[in-house]
Amino acid sequence: MYNYNLNMRLLENQIRLWLDEDIGSGDITTMTTIPLDQQSKGILHVKEDGMLAGIPVAQAVFRVVDPALVFIPKKEDGDFITHGTILAEVEGSARSILLGERLALNLLQRLSGIATRTREYVNALDGLPTRLVDTRKTTPGHRMLEKYAVRVGGGHNHRFGLYDAVMIKDNHIKGAGGIRQAVQAARSQIPHTMKIEVEVENFVQLEEAMEAAADIIMLDNMKPADMKQAVRIMKEKTPHILIEASGSVTLDTIKTIAETGVDVISVGRLTYSVQALDISLDLNERKA
Repeated sequence: MYNYNLNMRLLENQIRLWLDEDIGSGDITTMTTIPLDQQSKGILHVKEDGMLAGIPVAQAVFRVVDPALVFIPKKEDGDFITHGTILAEVEGSARSILLGERLALNLLQRLSGIATRTREYVNALDGLPTRLVDTRKTTPGHRMLEKYAVRVGGGHNHRFGLYDAVMIKDNHIKGAGGIRQAVQAARSQIPHTMKIEVEVENFVQLEEAMEAAADIIMLDNMKPADMKQAVRIMKEKTPHILIEASGSVTLDTIKTIAETGVDVISVGRLTYSVQALDISLDLNERKA
């Protein structure tokens, strides 16, 4: 089970806030139509093929809603699932099941969509040593979960936030007066354990970043031919520096980019504008 990336205490606190947003003063429909003592089984099933991510998250939703609910996983995160597959069942108060239904499905669908897309990119890199990583282009409040889904899909995580690595981009370079000045200023203030990454867009900036002794250099929006030349230069002059590629990476272009010899490719598309996987919950019997 891919739960090593999840801080469950933080997740449950977030779930309470999300439930408050959805429930408000109460689920009027359920309270007026479902008897208080009615017991039911909720059957979670998928309506299209993809990769599953978010079972521990859905389980946490129902646990927060009602600790008496019994959640029974039928599949695990990382499983490839096909139309009609039952993912889990939840048994207990019908009212409680319906209270948690929408939030559990929203999270399960989005995380599975991210894992599915990530797997497509991983498959496109099959046989190549290049590492696929995500970015900070995540839904506010959902970063931990979305980066978790990337891991489920076979990808890797870039930095989690502004706090865990130095990434010097074009605006930092402008504000600091140059790449050398930015790297020196950062190096003088950060712990020795923290790395510095510099984003470059041309060969002049590449030389400046190498001379400034950056730990990682990101080749941003370079054409494959230029990227290949940049990799050759770096391998000859600074083989210890990690090389990352980024910018408008798609399923059609990622293999060509990887074949230039870069070590890492970061893809924002893994987590933004993702198509959610179609997943439903039915009471007592699964619909076709």
